[in-house]
Amino acid sequence: MSSSAVYQSSLIKRVRRTQGEIRALREALYTLIQPHHPVTVRQTFYLAVTAGLIPKTENAYKNTLVRLLADMRRVGELPYGWIADNTRWMRKPSSYDCLEDALAETTRLYRRNLWRNQDAYVEIWLEKDALAGVLAEVTYRWDVPLMVTRGYPSLSFLYEAAQAIRAQGKPTHIYYFGDWDPSGVDIPRFVEDSLKELTDAADITFTRVAVERWQITRWHLPTRPTKTSDSRSKYFEGESVEVDAIPPGHLRAIADECIQQHVDAAQLRVTLVAEENERQLLSIIDCATLAIARLGEPSS
Repeated sequence: MSSSAVYQSSLIKRVRRTQGEIRALREALYTLIQPHHPVTVRQTFYLAVTAGLIPKTENAYKNTLVRLLADMRRVGELPYGWIADNTRWMRKPSSYDCLEDALAETTRLYRRNLWRNQDAYVEIWLEKDALAGVLAEVTYRWDVPLMVTRGYPSLSFLYEAAQAIRAQGKPTHIYYFGDWDPSGVDIPRFVEDSLKELTDAADITFTRVAVERWQITRWHLPTRPTKTSDSRSKYFEGESVEVDAIPPGHLRAIADECIQQHVDAAQLRVTLVAEENERQLLSIIDCATLAIARLGEPSS
């Protein structure tokens, strides 16, 4: 019998779990996270609820899952990189030990603007800051901006986004990922109306891609009671669903599909070939720069 089955058979039978039940739960969590990482703690919670590992309660989330995931990482049972947290970050300018390191890093990171010669411009917008690490690997690969609104975005944020869109001078496609709740459903309307106003009605196609009603049904997404404290709840029917409830693989697949449909494959190949040639040229220039720099070094 699998560790997941062992744990499920005893779920909620006791208030205090036995050592064997805790061990089985830890093993089941590892197995659950392995094919999906990186995931947030909240996403892991929904995966565990769907798998029947823990009950859908805040107590199970805070006092069971959060504690176990921390313990598992501290003792080496779970890689730290498997759990994403983009809500906390650091600002620091780039610095290097020497010129050689700086030049090598510049060459390694060099990328051509993938969208310069494409017919459209694409952005991914996300309501939840914590999920940025889940979608970043897709948006980074396709050189697409990942815009995190953290609920309703500020006017300053919207203005800067509008300026970037207007500068592109081409049709823009925005794909939005947000909660299915009174505010989460209204945020896309607010963002779309604001951007079109701030860009003087530029050619913007705004599409909500998650969470949608059909996804809740088809993927059997865990729900939660809709907050009556939300002033928009009187216009909202049914229970709410957090975007975190969608499995990470599904989220990444949605983002990838949204972006790829706007990529001209032939033009992409031309861009990538040029990028590789220029990266090799940078490597040659780096060597020459280092040689010149060393000529000026005092002799020992």
